[in-house]
Amino acid sequence: MSLLAPDAVLADLAPGLERAFALVPEERSYRLRGIEGRLPDFVRGTYYLNGPARFRRGDLHYRHWLDGDGMVCALRFDAQGANFANRFVRTPKWQAEEAAGQGIFRAFGTAFPGDRLVRGIALESPVNVSVYPYAAPGGHTLLALGEQGLPWELDPATLETRGPFTFGGRLNALSPFAAHPKIDPRTGELWNFGISFSHREPRLNLYRFGPGGDLVYRRRYPLPFACSLHDFCLSPHHAIFYLSPYLLDMEALGREGGTLMGALSWQPERGARLLIVERESGLAVASVPVGERYSLHTINGFEEGDRLVVDVLELDRPVYDQYEEIPELFTSVHPGRPVRFEIDLRTGELAARREIGYALAPDFPAIDPRRFGRPYDDLWMLGISAAGRPGRKFFDQVLRASWSRPGEQDVWQAPQGSYLGGEPAFLGDPADERRGVVACQLFDARREASSFLVFDAHDVAAGPLAVLPLETPVHLGFHAIFEPAPAPS
Repeated sequence: MSLLAPDAVLADLAPGLERAFALVPEERSYRLRGIEGRLPDFVRGTYYLNGPARFRRGDLHYRHWLDGDGMVCALRFDAQGANFANRFVRTPKWQAEEAAGQGIFRAFGTAFPGDRLVRGIALESPVNVSVYPYAAPGGHTLLALGEQGLPWELDPATLETRGPFTFGGRLNALSPFAAHPKIDPRTGELWNFGISFSHREPRLNLYRFGPGGDLVYRRRYPLPFACSLHDFCLSPHHAIFYLSPYLLDMEALGREGGTLMGALSWQPERGARLLIVERESGLAVASVPVGERYSLHTINGFEEGDRLVVDVLELDRPVYDQYEEIPELFTSVHPGRPVRFEIDLRTGELAARREIGYALAPDFPAIDPRRFGRPYDDLWMLGISAAGRPGRKFFDQVLRASWSRPGEQDVWQAPQGSYLGGEPAFLGDPADERRGVVACQLFDARREASSFLVFDAHDVAAGPLAVLPLETPVHLGFHAIFEPAPAPS
């Protein structure tokens, strides 16, 4: 739903953006040539990226950014440079529609005559949100995820789709499973959640898998309403859920012509809360009111004595309606900012709230993964420089922000007509915790060309250390992760 007046004049603040959504990326694998600049010697490993990559089939054109078929990219760094590969995730949806040459399944924001739902009640996931390396019981693997569906296992080297990943049968096609699992580097445990959107008894499901892939427990918690929840936070002793009053009506999705986007409603008067669960026992220990805003993505969580620190990106209102109608995106996007909540664990009450002074609709936050569940200072995000101005726009800033300097930002501005995608994932120097790089992607709409940018993580404003041009353009992705190369034996 647009917040603009019907007769509002919209400026084109993202010229050429339609070209990024009109292309269908070719599946490729090749050695990169013509790298500009110089990569630090410690940059060894793979940057993985997932996101929606195909927005048309036959006469069907998708309306929403979340509708596109998932494609995973891998950018592998070695002593000689880098290799690139990209492949679609071959889900049942992708395979059936590829064979038919047309759309078959209803999408997040697009319905069409004769479209299908899974068992008449759910979307067939395009697996287009995130990707995680995982030390599975059968060996190292790669998991690609979409909303509320099974993970899909990919070959980490070739990106070939191996099939659904069920943790040895502990999940099935009906298991609600979100796109943002957390893998605790200290314990090797994988945690995730999923929402059961029953109108009468909505519940949050919390999964805890041991380092061997065994299901330690699955807990279910009643919710005050059927809230749409995309991400959560994991600290050493707690799992934390920002429950926004963004409600999903599954019955509306099931009606003819209904979409998941159309089944969502923003009801801020219900208020937002932090649900806090003790990890070891699985007990819900607090439900803390935190205002009337919305959070799509979390940043990090940790404990300091009797205080639990929970950092999130908090938005004035939900953002999913800004993902349509392609390519007219973010026309009336609202402000957002990094927010830190401090919870007194003795009383279960909010003790403090802090903000970082960057409000240009930031998203896709990343930290140094070595600081996961620990106190930290710096975070990296993408932002929209034209936020607050009516008209289509897109991510065109990459920035570093710091909790110790909340009023300062280290920002790089993309050239006009160029747009950023992909979470600015961090890769640290194994010999020096003070050094690191972040990487994201750039689409040059004028040339219809894609590249990857690598920045000094602590001097983003200086511009990319290296630009890695691709031979053919690719989609603007969502979430990414850096997997460091194994240490030499």
